[in-house]
Amino acid sequence: MATGVIHSGVCGFTINVKAVCEDRHKVKLEITSDCPNYQKIAQELTEIDAFKEIFQKLHMGTVYQTFAKYSPHPSCPGVSGIMKTVEVAAGLALPQNASIQITKE
Repeated sequence: MATGVIHSGVCGFTINVKAVCEDRHKVKLEITSDCPNYQKIAQELTEIDAFKEIFQKLHMGTVYQTFAKYSPHPSCPGVSGIMKTVEVAAGLALPQNASIQITKE
């Protein structure tokens, strides 16, 4: 099992992801969030094939297509956080924190 906690930024929403994979392919997802867009995404995105998602072109995977359907913010880091959590659950990546730091001068 892998878990991810994504703090989206100025909107203040948090996305929690729990990903369970027993066969290195099928990943069961449990997504919870205070973001109304991710609540819709969570209802639809409950199980995916990790290999199909990780090795698809960016816009063709189920995660990104579901995200595009419900989120009006293409820069939201939540979708990337879900993908990283899926990778770790399927054994395709090591667990490591990632971050984005933005400043304006």
